[in-house]
Amino acid sequence: MKDRTASLQPENPPRGPIFIGGLDRCGKTTMQAFLSSHPNIAIPAVGSNFWSYFYGQYGDLSVPENFERCLTALMHYKHALYLQPDSERIRKEFWQGSPTYARLFGLLHQHYAERAGKTRWGDQTGLIERYADQVLAAYPGAKMIHMIRDPRDRYEASIAMWPNGKGRCGGATARWKYSVALMRRNLSSHPDRYLPVQYEKLVRQPEETLRSVCEFIGETYTPAMLTMDGSPGHREKLVQNAETSEQPLSEKYIGRFRQYIPKKEIVFIQQYARDEMRQLGYALEPIRFSLKERVQYETWTRPTNLVRMISWLLVESLHQRFPRLAGRRPSEAMVLRSGKTGKVKPATSARQGEG
Repeated sequence: MKDRTASLQPENPPRGPIFIGGLDRCGKTTMQAFLSSHPNIAIPAVGSNFWSYFYGQYGDLSVPENFERCLTALMHYKHALYLQPDSERIRKEFWQGSPTYARLFGLLHQHYAERAGKTRWGDQTGLIERYADQVLAAYPGAKMIHMIRDPRDRYEASIAMWPNGKGRCGGATARWKYSVALMRRNLSSHPDRYLPVQYEKLVRQPEETLRSVCEFIGETYTPAMLTMDGSPGHREKLVQNAETSEQPLSEKYIGRFRQYIPKKEIVFIQQYARDEMRQLGYALEPIRFSLKERVQYETWTRPTNLVRMISWLLVESLHQRFPRLAGRRPSEAMVLRSGKTGKVKPATSARQGEG
C-alpha cells in the first residue's frame, strides 16, 4: 500500500532515520547494539514492527476516527509501549503535519530519541524491506541496512530459538529467498540508500564493517560503537556465548548447521536457494544420500517442505495485497488488554544475538 502523502525527496536530503531489516536470527539486534552506541543514534532494543502490524490497516489516517483507532491499538502494543510514548503529545503533533502512517510511526521514534539525548532515530524491524519504497519515500534522507545470513545457519538458529515453529525448512527457505529477492529489488531501486550487510562479515570484521556502515549512513565512526554500551543487555548476552569479553561476537555460530541440521533439510535448502547462495558467496555443502535416504527425501521431505514453501508465499502475498482484510496482527502475548502503559522490557534469548 502506497502512503498517499509520502514526502518528495529534496535534492540534498538531511540525515534521516536508519532502518535495519532482514530476517530473524540474521544480526539485526547486534547491528542495533552497535549503532545505538553511537553518540548521535537512538535505535530501540526491540523491533517496532509498526509497518508490519499497523501500516494501512486502519484506513486513511486523515480521518480522525481512523487515527484514534490506530493510536489506541499502538498504545496497547508492547513494542510501542517500550518507547514510553506520550499519547497526548502524539495527538497534538500528528495534526501539525501530513496525517500519514509514516508520520505517526516517526513521532514515536523521534520522541524516544529525544529522551535518549540523541539527534537521529532508527528502527529495526524484521522484513522491513517489504516496505522499502514507502519508507524511503516518506522519510527524506532515510537509509536502510539489510542484514543477510547463510540460510542454513539462519534456519539452525531459528529452530534452536523456536523448536516448535511452523513451516520448518520449507517456510524458512521461502522467507530467505523472499528477503533476498527484496534486497536485490531495493538495491536496484535505491542504490544510494540501501546497504546489504552479511552477518558473517559483521562477526569476523566488526570494525571494518561498521566503518562502511557509518560511511553509508553519513556518520563518523567512533570506537565506542564496538563497546555496545548503548545496548548493555545485548552485549551481556553475547559475552555469555563468546570466547572472550573483549570480542563478544563469536564465529562458532558460523557453519553450525553442519552439526545440528539434518542433511535432508540442508539438501532442501540448497536445492531451492542454490542460485542466491552462490551469488552471496555461501558454498554448497557436498552431501550424499543412501538409496533409502534418497527415497525418503523425494517422497516426503521435498514435497512436504515444498508445500510449506508455497503456502508461506501465498499467505505473504495476501498480507501485502490486502492489509485491511488480511493484515498481520501482533500475537496475543504482545498486546496489553488492560491498557497499562508501564515500562516494557525487551525480550531476550539465550542464543547469540542474531536478531
